[in-house]
Amino acid sequence: MLELNKRDSDRSETDAGPPAPASPAGTGASGDRVPLRPYLITAAVLCALYFLYSCLQYRNFGSPSWDLGIFEQEVRAYAGLNAPVVDIKGPGYLILGDHFSPVVALLVPLYWIWPSALALLFAQAALFAASAVVVGRTTQQLLGGRSGLCATVAYGLSWGLQEAVKSDFHEIAFAVPLLALVCRALLTRRWTAAVLWSLPLVLVKEDLGATVAVVGFLLFLYGRRLQGALLAAFGVLAFVLTVFVLIPAASSQGTYDYWKKIDKNGEQDVSLLDSVLGILDSAVKLEMLVLLVGITAFMALRSPLILLVLPTIGWRLLSQDSNHWGMVWHYSAILMPVLFLAMADGVRRSRGSSRPWLVSYAEVAVPVATAIAVALTQHLPLRDLLRPESYRTEARTHAARQALEAIPAGARVETDITLMAHLTGDRTVYWIGGAPGTAPDIVAVNLDFSWARPIEDPVAYAEQLHPEARYRLKHRSGSFVVLERTSPAPAGQGG
Repeated sequence: MLELNKRDSDRSETDAGPPAPASPAGTGASGDRVPLRPYLITAAVLCALYFLYSCLQYRNFGSPSWDLGIFEQEVRAYAGLNAPVVDIKGPGYLILGDHFSPVVALLVPLYWIWPSALALLFAQAALFAASAVVVGRTTQQLLGGRSGLCATVAYGLSWGLQEAVKSDFHEIAFAVPLLALVCRALLTRRWTAAVLWSLPLVLVKEDLGATVAVVGFLLFLYGRRLQGALLAAFGVLAFVLTVFVLIPAASSQGTYDYWKKIDKNGEQDVSLLDSVLGILDSAVKLEMLVLLVGITAFMALRSPLILLVLPTIGWRLLSQDSNHWGMVWHYSAILMPVLFLAMADGVRRSRGSSRPWLVSYAEVAVPVATAIAVALTQHLPLRDLLRPESYRTEARTHAARQALEAIPAGARVETDITLMAHLTGDRTVYWIGGAPGTAPDIVAVNLDFSWARPIEDPVAYAEQLHPEARYRLKHRSGSFVVLERTSPAPAGQGG
């Protein structure tokens, strides 16, 4: 993949616009002189850490959301050469009507070899680690010295990536290395490579068309006016096409549901002006903004690359969903390669500054960013790898495994988040309460899940969800109950 960045060096300076400044003599290193082996070793360590954390969380039934189950159902459908129907979102739900992420189909060959949710978690760990190689080697190429390895560590431990690992698998795993390669191409003035690495982003998620448009804008600023204008137009067109045509066409509702995240707070309408003013009225949002640039020792602000974060930051700040605002979940992962390569560019630019204090600060910015990343890790997910209790098998885990064993392969199961990703490989899985009229073969419930009201009588709860069926208690271990349907399946339902 990295070979693409060696193509299309700019041979003309006549239309260069405001180019990125060249590295001062003796501070940079050509791509051919940047060693690969140290970065591959570091990336292998990072991949192992990410995957170990994911495995422990999976083994201990600690999935924080239903997303891992959703994505395994999607990949499983592609692997069977079927339409990407995700029953967790609703019986027969076509997932392309929710988010436009056909890139997930690239996981099919791995899933054929390893048909498990763990395959998705490994793929994400590997993609994140691969992006660290791009970030580190590019930083060393620009700045020289040991800056590359420092940047690799700082990037690999960044809170955006760690929180994404904790959030299980998401499609943005593909965007992270792609954006790293886009930024590398821009910084090394390989304009065609920047265009080519940008194009697949529109297949990762619908909002990334706007990011592609900003890449085009940067190319325009750097003097590649025709390439930049065409790429920006492509990005805008891709965004409009996916959000207003493709997703509504695949959606049973005929709309793009996520507009509601911006213009509605619950059932209350919110004006765009109120959404904008709300940015300044939220400590969580302001903290997120400070930490995004703070992890780069604020040097990312010195680079035009920082513009690439605006589309993602924009919709997150305007959203009324508090999950989009802070440091948790996976939403900041795609910003990490942009920020850290913007930091490298910012340091490079600052070395030529006429302000002595800025030149001096630029010399220590990368080590400062590394120190910040290491210090923050004490409060981030990977810290759990140092805790002995993370490797113990608790009674809750034994109880969950026994519940899984009580659910036959091939069954149609309605369940909550706890068991979900462990069932999607060989069962048809529905979200609890999200499959009315299906009368699933099994209703499996973790009574300790965050229910709005405690479930006092599991059998009555199952029959409340499915009044057309009757259930009996088949298995109970700890807080896990498995309820089996005793009445015949409704017409048209299997089992």
